[in-house]
Amino acid sequence: MAVTVEAVQAALSSFVDPNTQKDYVSTRAVKNLKVDDGKVSFGIELGYPAKTQIDSIRAAVVDAVKAVPGVTGVEASVSMKIVAHAVQRNLKPLPGVKNIIAVASGKGGVGKSTTAVNLALALSAEGAKVGLLDADIYGPSVPQMLGLTGQQPESEDGKTMAPMQAFGLQAMSIGFMVDIDSPMVWRGPMVTQALEQLLSQTNWQDLDYLVVDMPPGTGDTQLTLAQKVPVTGAVIVTTPQDIALIDARKGFKMFEKVGIPILGLVENMSIHICSKCGHEEHIFGHGGAERMAQDYGAELLGALPLELEIRELTDAGKPTVVGAPNSRAAEIYRAIARRVGVKIAERAKDMSSKFPNIVVQNT
Repeated sequence: MAVTVEAVQAALSSFVDPNTQKDYVSTRAVKNLKVDDGKVSFGIELGYPAKTQIDSIRAAVVDAVKAVPGVTGVEASVSMKIVAHAVQRNLKPLPGVKNIIAVASGKGGVGKSTTAVNLALALSAEGAKVGLLDADIYGPSVPQMLGLTGQQPESEDGKTMAPMQAFGLQAMSIGFMVDIDSPMVWRGPMVTQALEQLLSQTNWQDLDYLVVDMPPGTGDTQLTLAQKVPVTGAVIVTTPQDIALIDARKGFKMFEKVGIPILGLVENMSIHICSKCGHEEHIFGHGGAERMAQDYGAELLGALPLELEIRELTDAGKPTVVGAPNSRAAEIYRAIARRVGVKIAERAKDMSSKFPNIVVQNT
């Protein structure tokens, strides 16, 4: 029986991507499909990072095509192509950065910075080029979390800085430039100016994603980010506790008002599992982030447990994704990272580079 392209496409359309829950034909992920006397070759191009799943995806699509009557051989490749996506109106993507992800919370103490660092590391573990910007000028924690305390960035031209490097991440923080014990006694305008300089004067190198660890609240820094920084989307971090959810809702609404899409919610400290007996207990309540997601039509990206190891590894400068890569928590972070990548990939692409600059001159 002669094998047709249509038959192969039908087989591929029956396989659903484990991360997008859509087939590869309708999403136009199938590339260079060729059929030659029973031999089939094609590629699958993912728009999000999923390095840890490439082998399983490839095996699954090969098996699907092998089941087509008449197929005698299958050659398939799975690759990733991450592109720049649309940002707020009148803003263009930052040079050297395709997509900016703001990680925010309505209040402090919910594990936002821990989530931001592990999200960045998880995106990197899934094959993306990732940067991390610590936008919390008053309380920078990224240097400690990445094991870079006491180190300073270098500048070749005296105007721009090279980002610090840790675990494959490019990182920048005001904490690299001030003493760890020195308080930042600055007014709002100085803080926003510092944030703009950290963002624009860092020589980010070809990043797929720049994760921005936002300070808690809805003040000057958040407004500066919304008005002047090309943000692709925001992730809201909360705990199940009612008090935390009240402020998380305010943060959610703030991003909506300034035109930044919400990629989803992360529920931190969702459940505590006793390290001695294994007893599970919802210390901060149960299902709060899920209810909030339903109320606002958002996605709950994942729920993380309250674990001693997460805190210990982060304090030691080796966050969970790199300090305990085979742990349950690390897998949750990687699953969240893949969903964030998918949510961004589903957004409209940035087309600003496709249009020429028009200059009017008097002659």
